[in-house]
Amino acid sequence: MNKYFITGISTDVGKTIASAILVEALKADYWKPIQAGELEFCDTKKVASLVSNTKSVFYPNSFALKTAMSPHAAADIDGIKITLDKIIEPITENNLIIEGAGGLFVPINHSQTVLDLIKSDYKVIVVSRHYLGSINHTLLTVKLLQEKGFDVSIIFSGNEHKATEEIIVKMTGAEVLGRINEEEIFDKDVVKKYADLFKIQLDKT
Repeated sequence: MNKYFITGISTDVGKTIASAILVEALKADYWKPIQAGELEFCDTKKVASLVSNTKSVFYPNSFALKTAMSPHAAADIDGIKITLDKIIEPITENNLIIEGAGGLFVPINHSQTVLDLIKSDYKVIVVSRHYLGSINHTLLTVKLLQEKGFDVSIIFSGNEHKATEEIIVKMTGAEVLGRINEEEIFDKDVVKKYADLFKIQLDKT
């Protein structure tokens, strides 16, 4: 069974939708170690609401912080400290989708970042969305992960931007798992449609 860590090149690039699609495609379990803000309808609840299969298990956050900020700052407000020893990976015999918070260098405390959550046996999927500066952000993210020896692939989020995507693929050599286009709404039916497409590519990896 595989463990996939989903990270993004920035915030609001589509990690949670991508996670839902991958959970559905693999009938995988889901875990978000750190949630900052939106606790009433957190990312775990969002993913669960978009998944149709009944096999997936949704594990609780290791840290559920009240404020929508960088985890280190949100933890300070809550009067707690995030430490790696309290972030314990769920035990499962199923595939596991792990969703990060923001990008790789988002601080989780005053000395460590999201990058420190990624274990050596994780496959890393980078969600890249086109905006001015996204080439730089994507290359920095993918190249760093590759230099650290991770198995890295890319999902493009949003409508196609050919020139941007071609140079990213050329300069990283990373496999592209697919694209999640702009949709009027993401519901279970739309997520299932994408899941069926992504499963074909995931089965090759």
